[in-house]
Order: sequence, then C-alpha cells, then structure tokens
Amino acid sequence: MSDHTVRQYDVELDGMRTRVLQMGGYVEQQVVLALEGLLEGDLATVERVIENDHRVNELEVELDEACAQIIARRQPTAKDLRSIMIVSKTVTDLERIGDEAKKIAKAVRRLLQNEPAGKPRVQLKHLGGLAVAQLRKSLDAMARLDIDAAAEVVKEDRELDAEFKSVMRQLITYMMEDPRILSRSIEILFAAKALERIGDHAKNVAEYTIYLVRGRDVRHIGVSEILKEVGYPEDN
Repeated sequence: MSDHTVRQYDVELDGMRTRVLQMGGYVEQQVVLALEGLLEGDLATVERVIENDHRVNELEVELDEACAQIIARRQPTAKDLRSIMIVSKTVTDLERIGDEAKKIAKAVRRLLQNEPAGKPRVQLKHLGGLAVAQLRKSLDAMARLDIDAAAEVVKEDRELDAEFKSVMRQLITYMMEDPRILSRSIEILFAAKALERIGDHAKNVAEYTIYLVRGRDVRHIGVSEILKEVGYPEDN
C-alpha cells in the first residue's frame, strides 16, 4: 500500500475505536440512569432508559457494518485484524450492557406499578456503584491501552460478585420471613443480577484490552493467571 493509503487506513481504524468508546459512554449513561431510577424510585428516569435503548442497538449495527466494510476493503492482517476483532467483540458486550440497563429499568417499572412509593428494601447502591466503576474503568483502560487498569477490573470483579451474593442472601432471608414480598423481592433480584452481569461484561472489555496489547487471549485462564500475564501483583 502507498503511504497515503496506509495513513487513510490508520485514520479509519482510529475512527472506529473512537466510535466504540463513544458507544461505551452512551451505554454507561444508560446504566447510571437505570441505577438512579432504581435507587430513587423514579419512573420517568427508567422510562427514559427503556426508550433510549434503541440507540444502543443502532450503534451496534453501525459499528458491525463498519467492521465488515474495513475487512472487505482493506483485508487487514495480524495486529490490525486483531484490533478489528476486538472492536467487534467490545461492541457486542456494550450492547449487552445496554440490555442489562433496560432490564433494570423494566424491573423498576414493575415495582413502581405495584408499589408507587416503594424503594428497594435491600440496598443496591454499593453493588450498583461497583458495576458502574467497573464499566468506567474498563472503557478508560481500553482508551489508553492501559493493561494495569484492565487487570484491576479483572481483579475487582470478584468484589462485585461477592456483593451480589450478599444481596441474594439478604433477599432470600426476607422472602423466607415474609412470603408476601416474594414478587417484589424477585424484581429486586432481577435488578441485582443485571448489575452483576454488567460487571461481567466490563471484565470482558478489560480482557480484550489485554489481548490487544499483549497478543494473548486471556479469557478463561483465571484471575491469577491474568494478573501474572500483565505483571500485576495479585495482592496489590
């Protein structure tokens, strides 16, 4: 390829990565709004999340098409192809995070339709804060190609999982004590599970960053092995 063609190709790749991060910012906003609606019992906020979900889907389709076009026209090899594959995988995880935000919003809407003044009896603020922080840090790590920050996301996912299990135990206890709140508790559990899944998808994005920088697919190899791969102390 000529120098001009190479430069144009680089611009296209950089533009695609920028668009992925913009999608990430939009999805993060959806999660923050869903959490706000959950904690505040705000129907208008969760309706906004549900209404805006179509934009997340549109962004997924647009970026998938961009990946297909650049592969067809440029026939990338080696690292460039890996970069495009990671963009595609990241887009999929971001769309699924958007779906989880929508699930939270719908659960809140059902709660409020049954008990208009109600807020969750089990506190989900900490779990939600962990999920948002995971997503934000994973996107920042990808933007800066920071494998140390990506490793932190992988490591901290264990804290989010532990918090989810704590919430689940509390809900089971409440349901055993008072079966009348069974339906309400299940809706809260749906929302809590969605927050836990957001953390899982954020962890995936962090792993893609490590793959992009190091060239090794670190999915399914265990947290300790991932931390060792990037030289991140496990007890840090």
